Formats: sequence, structure tokens, C-alpha cells
Amino acid sequence: MTRLTASGADLFGLHNLPYGVYSVAGAEPRVAVRYGGFVVDLALLLDDAETFAHPFLNTFMAQGHERWIAVRAAIKEALEEDVPDEAVHELGAVTLHLPFDVADYVDFYASAHHASNLGRLFRRDAPDPLMPNWKHLPVGYHGRSASIVLSGTDIVRPSGQRKGPGDPAPVFGPEPRLDIEAELGFVVGTGNPMGAPISVDDAERHIFGVVLFNDWSARAIQAWEYVPLGPNLGKSFASTISPWVVPLLALEAAHVRVPDQDPAVLPYLAMENPWGLDVDLEVAWNGQVVTRPPYSAMYWSPAQMLAHLTVNGAPTRTGDLFASGTVSGPAKDQRGALIELTWGGQEPVTVNGDDRTFLEDGDEIALTATAPGPGGARIGFGEARGRIVSAARSA
Repeated sequence: MTRLTASGADLFGLHNLPYGVYSVAGAEPRVAVRYGGFVVDLALLLDDAETFAHPFLNTFMAQGHERWIAVRAAIKEALEEDVPDEAVHELGAVTLHLPFDVADYVDFYASAHHASNLGRLFRRDAPDPLMPNWKHLPVGYHGRSASIVLSGTDIVRPSGQRKGPGDPAPVFGPEPRLDIEAELGFVVGTGNPMGAPISVDDAERHIFGVVLFNDWSARAIQAWEYVPLGPNLGKSFASTISPWVVPLLALEAAHVRVPDQDPAVLPYLAMENPWGLDVDLEVAWNGQVVTRPPYSAMYWSPAQMLAHLTVNGAPTRTGDLFASGTVSGPAKDQRGALIELTWGGQEPVTVNGDDRTFLEDGDEIALTATAPGPGGARIGFGEARGRIVSAARSA
């Protein structure tokens, strides 16, 4: 037996306890919890192989909100006692896997700062940088769940069709304006049947946890294809998530009000206290932090996003994922996409001494984040990291 310890200052202490999936050589992936620098097997810790001896979190997530509360309490109690040696692994000694089987995926556009910046870039003559519907509903698009990959997976530069202002006809080739979008992703633990929407007041009972999310974006492909039906191939080639799912239950101390919503939203989106999350993100480009987007500045609440996603009767399932859209704040060094940070490529940023605009082959992007926990503690999310590989090299 082993007595594990983590300091109160540890980003992965008892106040956090994120869930993931790990394996060791010669064994199948299993569900675990991270505690400090350790990965702890939950089937062994809680003597519950039926729930946790699986390669995804979906079995556990499907058991519902009351079960999530009970398991979290049981983990805390078990970790304060001696733990079976065979349940404990050093973080560096395991392989981490995609933590849940992604059933479906929707990406929103919930930052007024991001949407306004793009409006100013692309609709310069418009009287309002926001589209007329933007403050009335959380705008989103339906993505491809099969393209969601784990942190550390190389990202192949996509090829596609595009047409620039000087091109007489569309051309095909590798994307020249490859971008990122720093986001949070929300994991649906229990869904709703078709025809029975989730209300804003019930959303927290359905949202299991939160991951970091990088929505890699091919801006030239996107610009040519997205009118009139929106993003498709410019987004569907890859999105990266972090390996640890931070429980929404761990983020109670991080709840903050969203900015004032004016005009008033329709009744199905109305909340007495529309909550956001005080999560501080960082984006590192080849090891250099270039921006620090604050999730607290997001206009739409995660509860409003889920309510809007289902208000037409659309069903959700265990393992569904909805992402926030680019997280951006009011300051230039808080913009969560390179197209904003470099103002469409017109204002390069300096990365390790070089002026840069969009991603080149070999570049690596890493998202990290922390949030306040109870009693002044901080909560960590791990990282969502990806390196760009050329289309030619991947062939």
C-alpha cells in the first residue's frame, strides 16, 4: 500500500481530480484520475471494474449527475488513505489516451470580442461588426467528431480549394493561412431524448466536465467555402483536446457572471445568474507564450449553449462535445486566434526572434489553462499540444 500526497498548491490536488484514460505496456487502456504527479486506476482504487475498467469514460459518465458527485467524494476519501500499489503509476510512466468516445461535436462562437474582431476584419463597411443575430442566440456549426484528436497528435497541413482576391479561378493546394482557435470544450455526460430540450437550469446536471480545445482552422479554405452554409473543410481536418477532463463539479469556485447580455435574451436562454468560468488560458507558439485569452470575457454561458443546441428538439448523447469558439478578451494580447492576433496577417508577432503571422510546417502550439479552486487553490487542465506536419511529408 502507498500513501499519496499532493500539496495544496498542486494544480492537480484533491480540489481538482480530473479524469482520464491511461495504459501501461502490455495492458488495455483504463479509466484513471490524476492526483498530483500520479495516475491512479479507478477500477482498483474504488473496486469497481464494471464502471472503470474501460478504454473510455462513457460508461461512468452515463451514470448521471448524482453518481458523479458520489464517485468524486469516494475518490477524495480513498486518496486520504493508503492506496493499493498496483493502482498507482507515475505520470511519466503511462500512455494517455483520448478520454472519452466522442459521440457528436458542435462548435460555438461565444466571444463577442472574437466575433467583433472578425467582423472588423472582413466586413469593414458594416455599421456593426456583429451580425444581426449574434446577441440573440449562440451561433454555432456542426463539426466532425472523428477529427477530434488527443494532445500530442501531429496535425497534417490540410489541402483544399481556395480562391484569393487575385486568383481568376479557384486553385487547389496546401493551406497557406493555417490558424488556431483557443477554446474550452464541454463534455456531455448524460444527454436528452429527441424532442425534449435541456433547459438552462438543468444544463449543469448534463455537463460532465471541461477540456482544453484547439480548433485548428484553415483560413483560406474557410474563406472560399463558408458562404452560404458555413465552415466545413476549413475546420474538419483536426481539433485537439487535452487528455484530462476537469469535472464541472471541481469548478464551482470558478463560476462568474457572463458580461451583461443586451438586448435581453429570449425566455429559453434567460438565466437568473448566467454563469461563465474564470479560466485563464495561455497559448505557446514554439514554446513562447504569445497570448493569454480569458474565458471570463465570453458572452454566452455554457448552459445557454447547451440549451440552444437542444431547443429545437435535437438529442444529445453521452460523449457529445460542444466547444465555446475562440476565447478572446478586449486586449490585443488576449486574442485566441492568430488571425486576430496578427490582424489578418498585417501585424506580425515576434516568435523566438522571427516575425510570424500564420503557422508553418514544424510549428508547435500548446494550450494550457488554470482556474480558481476552493480556498485560494488553482486548478490545472493539462495541455492541448499539436505540431504541424506538411502534407507532402504525411503522404
